Amino acid sequence: MSLYVFGHRNPDTDAICSAIAYADFLRRSGQPEATAACCGTPNQRTEYVLRQAGLPPPKIIMDVRPVAEDVCRRETITAQFGDAFFEAYRRMREWDLRAIPVVDDDRRVVGVLSVLDLMELLFRDEGDPIKSRTVATNLQKITTSLGGSFQHAVEPERRDELLVMVGAMSADGFTARMQQFDRDRVIVVCGDRPTIQLPAIEQGVRGLVITGGFQLSPGLVELAKARGVSVLLSPFDTVNTTTRIRSSQFIDPAVNRQVVTLPAKMRLSEVRSQVERSTQPVFPVVEDDGLLVGISFKTDVINPPRPQVVLVDHNELTQAVPGIEEADIVEVLDHHRLGGGLKSAQPIRFVNEPVGSTCTLVARQFRAAGIKPEPAVALCMASGIIADTLSLRSPTTTDVDRNMLEWLRDHCTVDLESYAREFFEIGSALRSSTPEGVIREDCKEFEEQGVRFSISQIEETGFDLFWERKDELLTALAAYADQRGLDFSALLITDVVSNGSLLLLSRETEAWEEINYPRIDPGLYRLKNVVSRKKQLLPLLTQLIQTALV
Repeated sequence: MSLYVFGHRNPDTDAICSAIAYADFLRRSGQPEATAACCGTPNQRTEYVLRQAGLPPPKIIMDVRPVAEDVCRRETITAQFGDAFFEAYRRMREWDLRAIPVVDDDRRVVGVLSVLDLMELLFRDEGDPIKSRTVATNLQKITTSLGGSFQHAVEPERRDELLVMVGAMSADGFTARMQQFDRDRVIVVCGDRPTIQLPAIEQGVRGLVITGGFQLSPGLVELAKARGVSVLLSPFDTVNTTTRIRSSQFIDPAVNRQVVTLPAKMRLSEVRSQVERSTQPVFPVVEDDGLLVGISFKTDVINPPRPQVVLVDHNELTQAVPGIEEADIVEVLDHHRLGGGLKSAQPIRFVNEPVGSTCTLVARQFRAAGIKPEPAVALCMASGIIADTLSLRSPTTTDVDRNMLEWLRDHCTVDLESYAREFFEIGSALRSSTPEGVIREDCKEFEEQGVRFSISQIEETGFDLFWERKDELLTALAAYADQRGLDFSALLITDVVSNGSLLLLSRETEAWEEINYPRIDPGLYRLKNVVSRKKQLLPLLTQLIQTALV
């Protein structure tokens, strides 16, 4: 079962790095299925971290609600038009399947073949003496089904509608009976009986099957060649030979061509009702072009296994990956306030401590377990601490952060002081992103006393670029609030040099009169010594909202 380690939406460096590092810790602790994931692309600073560390980015998963390809069985067998009954049946029995997809040469699904439909080939038209003995096949399929050989073959791959006759009567009776049918369609089954073999060859039947391990005499073989009669040799007696000939029929008439397929990327919730109503025994899962991905059974779709998720750097469902309500949260590792909505069916491991970075908590797990992190993972965790504590200058910084960064220093192969300076010089959102990109780069949504709002934060070296782009940022901020149905949106622009911030608001109410920070412009405030969204700005906004509602 999949186990994904997720940071919050619009992930920052700490969210990405803690997901990567904690997934590595879980794998090294006996959970090999743990996979780092994210529901948004890394920002430029995080990309810099991953390049310096030589680590791949987490797997991008925008929604954890299962889709059809998540529950399909990719290793499966198929059939094709022109396959014989015995070939399809053997595969189904070997794989313990009661139905399989039928595909064309490009593996596009064209139908489904079930065991029940397959059996109809053997027992259909039992009341019609002609149809019941008709076999649509070719001589090569018959020989293969018998495990036999040819003594002489004429167009063995040609498709035929053969009438099976058993030569178990007198020569005269057999000849009279045979003359009732089109001899080019007749295949005669008999043992070592020259009195049957000779008239069958003289009449020019399509094929003659010699049973019991016997062979046709050399003289009759030459006559068969002259008359264009194929001669097949069977190791079985006449009864078993006849049954096996019937099993050589092409599966084509038994294939259900009106088949329900499941698009690989479609949510199971969208196809569940259709699957519930269907009597189809198996459901091919296909790409957009119809190519087979795998197969699913009804129980796979109706009661799929729930993905397991570990949340890092957040615990509020409004910040979690979409579809989290259809997953099982098995663990939380975080350093933010407790949010609403988090539930679990079983007890879970929940670590929530007032430190400056989630990577601090992950690093402590490594040290406590006596697991030495690889240099790449150590640099990844150090980067998360540097980013979230502004290189240990944020008021959120604790002694635990300092101790863990010092411990990680011994496992890194770069100088962390120089690395931290380069980190903050790279990836200015105001220099490289659209206004919408700036708002979404590190954005979290909250709800307090029924008021829904978002806080985005970017870190810059000075405010010069902000003044150039203030108006377009305000427009983008208001558009984001409208799009998400929020009461307001906020953007915190933090100067890592002066350790202060500007706060831009999409909308102000009377509550902002109590903010107690200088108002520079409409919707814009200067927040001296405020650099932390978590520890400084969020409590301030929460207090303002609560005061306004009193």
